[in-house]
Amino acid sequence: MRILLKTKTRQNVKQVLLIGLLSLGLIACQKEQTEPKEDLLAKQQFEQADQKIGVYLDILDNQNTSKQQSTKIICEDYPRTYKADYLPKLIKLSPEYTEQKLLKHLDEALDYYKNKLDIECAK
Repeated sequence: MRILLKTKTRQNVKQVLLIGLLSLGLIACQKEQTEPKEDLLAKQQFEQADQKIGVYLDILDNQNTSKQQSTKIICEDYPRTYKADYLPKLIKLSPEYTEQKLLKHLDEALDYYKNKLDIECAK
């Protein structure tokens, strides 16, 4: 009788452990599935911002672009898109980038186009 009780107790313990491990596995799998969705969304948002910045740069590099349009892009559109959309998504996707580094990169790009196109932004 004692052996039978020990065997049943062991089976119960095994069942409880198995159920516990399966539950943990399901919870872990569910959490893993939500994180890639967030990463995928951030990647898509980054790609959209990157594409928009690429369009701005193409316009700035086009010699047929008016000075008025170039000024609006350099002084308003490019910095706003870069700071609001591009920078936060890039930092989220690639933590090795820092806000300080990326803002320096933005300043360098803006200075290049300001000098190239002889544009001054009102402050």
